[in-house]
Amino acid sequence: MASETGAHSERVSALRELRTVKGRREQGRFAFEGATLLDEAVRCGTVVDELYVLDSRYEQARVAHDLEARGTAVYLVDERTAARISDLDTPTGLVAVTAIRPRSLAALFADEGLVLVLADLNDPGNAGTLLRSAEAFGANGVVFGSLGVDPYHPKVVRGAMGAIFRVPFAEADPAALGEAAAAAGATVLGLATAGAPLCASVLPRRCALIVGHERRGLGPWEAICAQTLTIPMKAPTESLNAGVAGSIALYEASKSRS
Repeated sequence: MASETGAHSERVSALRELRTVKGRREQGRFAFEGATLLDEAVRCGTVVDELYVLDSRYEQARVAHDLEARGTAVYLVDERTAARISDLDTPTGLVAVTAIRPRSLAALFADEGLVLVLADLNDPGNAGTLLRSAEAFGANGVVFGSLGVDPYHPKVVRGAMGAIFRVPFAEADPAALGEAAAAAGATVLGLATAGAPLCASVLPRRCALIVGHERRGLGPWEAICAQTLTIPMKAPTESLNAGVAGSIALYEASKSRS
């Protein structure tokens, strides 16, 4: 049976710490919120360790009863506690916790195909969008630059719309990415404002495609690129949003590989 937990319990305090990178890394887990993400997680076979449900919603929350039957610890919370554990202006009344399951760079490069690299992107919305696009266009996985946004940032998780549970990803700096790519025989390509037109390029069977930072571009990641590619634009636009540019590049790359 679900048990009640108060706004100032140790369990709730630990859950609130998952809002921070430090808290997530120390506990080895992250939280996500809302019925849509919870349904996606369950559908993907993600093990939900804890579920916090607004007490007034518990009887109607079928997913809570299903998870409880599978061994998930379910806790009922009141309105005050629901507000404390949510990072949204309007709490959903459903907050789930699952373990962080890191992947290695070697695993991402194990098969032929494309690995998307986010060159220390800071915007969580862009990162979430690119996780979704990586899944949509068949990338083998995503590498988050170690100086960029945390993959488990709540806005990244929401923006990925379930891809966070399905797309393998890792974190790395340029040196580690370059070494892993070389070991796998993968060519490292950078997306930049200047370079060969992406739409006219045939990508290698094994490659890593780096999307530059929102303001600084490729920065130190350019040093490991064998070639830079660009998206030709007809209008005199200075640059594209990283999420948009990366998504276009993934689409073009999927056509090239097929």
